[in-house]
Amino acid sequence: MRRATECVFGRTAAILYTDTQTLTAMAMPAKTRKPPTKLAPDALFDYAVRSLADRACSSDELRFKLRRRAANLADIEPVIARLKDLNYLDDKRFAEMFTTIRVENDGFGRARVLHDLRTRRVTPKLAEQAVTRAFEGKDEKELVAAYIERRMPAVAAGGNIDDDRKLAAAYRKLRRAGFSSGASFTVLKRYAAHPELLDEPGPDDENPDD
Repeated sequence: MRRATECVFGRTAAILYTDTQTLTAMAMPAKTRKPPTKLAPDALFDYAVRSLADRACSSDELRFKLRRRAANLADIEPVIARLKDLNYLDDKRFAEMFTTIRVENDGFGRARVLHDLRTRRVTPKLAEQAVTRAFEGKDEKELVAAYIERRMPAVAAGGNIDDDRKLAAAYRKLRRAGFSSGASFTVLKRYAAHPELLDEPGPDDENPDD
């Protein structure tokens, strides 16, 4: 009896000790993150070079990063200009490289690549030029078929799909990947058990995220 009582009291004490620790931790103020150190011109340039080495970016994307670190905002444009003079920063080169990766490696369609270039703060003119060059001579339906084979194995291996929900989900995924409604619909009909019963899609929406 005594041993059982000691065990019960021991467990109770352990629980109370744990609860006390938890309450103490909750009562302690959260650690605040120190603001980044502001940088003088030379240090700001070195920071920009390291940022580009870690991840290529557009001029405006880098400019946005430098605003958080510059001790004087007037130092940003000279740093950007110096990087361009040294050929460390080239928006045309970045747009073409980024587009090639998105098309050749990821298999995305035109609308998705344009959207992603805008997200990376590439100017509309450069983005359009890079995308036009990358998709020149390419058949969109062939790109859609290749994307399905590569990124949608369940659809590619599914044979004649008679589940409208699966076809609708596949269609939405193709649209998010940046392919037009017409090309997506035409290629998906090849995988449908009853293609003649499918409804034609509405007009294209330029936003691949919808």
